[in-house]
Amino acid sequence: MGALVTLELPEDSPALELPWIVTFGPLGDAEEWEPVVCGPYERPHALALAESVVADEDLMAVVEPLLPHVTVEEIQGEIAAARMAAEDERATADDAADFEDYDELTLNGADAVDEDQMVEASPPPPPEEVRAGMTRIAARLAG
Repeated sequence: MGALVTLELPEDSPALELPWIVTFGPLGDAEEWEPVVCGPYERPHALALAESVVADEDLMAVVEPLLPHVTVEEIQGEIAAARMAAEDERATADDAADFEDYDELTLNGADAVDEDQMVEASPPPPPEEVRAGMTRIAARLAG
């Protein structure tokens, strides 16, 4: 069984309206191959497709918004924010390790995966629905 990673967002988040991509890759270190990036999709389609693909395979799917940045400064700002978030997470993990035993969850010897990242199969949307979603995304990007 594979794993799915995505952002937990409030129902009114503007990011929910962005186009979303799915990056598929190996779940552990046993395989090495270039990740496959698919999309853009509307978020519900991205999640359903990702769940369907990884449900019965040892794959990881990362579902994330496609950020429509058009300037170098916007992109650099996102990179800086991601770096700061990673530093904060490392600091938090280091603090936790100082005060309690900190064991990583392992899945059959694979990389650490949280229980809530485990995925069960859900039916993928029909291709015509995905195409319609892509058309809506293209219209939003053009407008």
